[in-house]
Amino acid sequence: MHRVKVAVVGAGVVGLSTAVVIAEALPHCSVTVLADRFTPNTTSDGAAGILFASQFPDVPVEQQRRWFKRTFDHLLLIASSPEAGVAGVFLSSGWQIFREVPPEKKPYWSDCVLSFGTMTDAELKRFPQYKFGQAFTTIKCECPSYLPWLQKRLEKAGGIMIHEKVTDLAELGLRYDVIVNCSGLGSRELLGDEDAADSQAIFERCRRLEPSLGSARPLGEWVGLRPGRRNPRVERGHVRVHGRRVPVVHNYGHGGWGITLSWGTALDALDLVRQCLNERPPEARL
Repeated sequence: MHRVKVAVVGAGVVGLSTAVVIAEALPHCSVTVLADRFTPNTTSDGAAGILFASQFPDVPVEQQRRWFKRTFDHLLLIASSPEAGVAGVFLSSGWQIFREVPPEKKPYWSDCVLSFGTMTDAELKRFPQYKFGQAFTTIKCECPSYLPWLQKRLEKAGGIMIHEKVTDLAELGLRYDVIVNCSGLGSRELLGDEDAADSQAIFERCRRLEPSLGSARPLGEWVGLRPGRRNPRVERGHVRVHGRRVPVVHNYGHGGWGITLSWGTALDALDLVRQCLNERPPEARL
């Protein structure tokens, strides 16, 4: 029986999540991740994602909630398992504070996290320049641990990873039956960019919020470019190769919410891949 060859472009948290979901759910597919950089050198590696989110303007709120909840529930299972330490996934409690009272005091994801509530006046006294705050317990996901854990899970499901810089999706259509585009911004060297002023400004803002950081010393600096757009793109398309249409599933553009939405959008991408495969059998590649 012909195994369907699926290429996933991109090895950040969205790409690896999508590859794992497809490899585990569709064992008749051969899943290959193609990227010019893998962990620990991806944009995602610098992130220690704390799950909360802002709202995208043109995506139905219920769809955004589904993305968030599926990701939260997936990571909560890991945080509650013996794999939590090696995967770098654990519960974290904290506050989100606002200088002005936001129009929506309860965000769409408030019932997905644990113990969500409005900060009390006593709690807000610690931050006199802020007028409103939310307290909740959520998930913290440390990508320097989580990405290698995902890679091992992908390998266990039969997926493979190839170091390759992809510049043309149509060229991949010569080798693969379905292409899943999770490339995002991609990685690049930041030449001559030390960001010293920005780093100091960030530290000063943190110190104003938490004076106990006054004697802290930075251990290092990291700069990440977040592949964002007005709304994430999770949809079907195609490329034409030698007169035939090769299906493409797009899953990118999460901005600063890549970790927060990664598993949820990966599951939607899986549904789109299933649609592609159900509509027509893979055509012969010449």
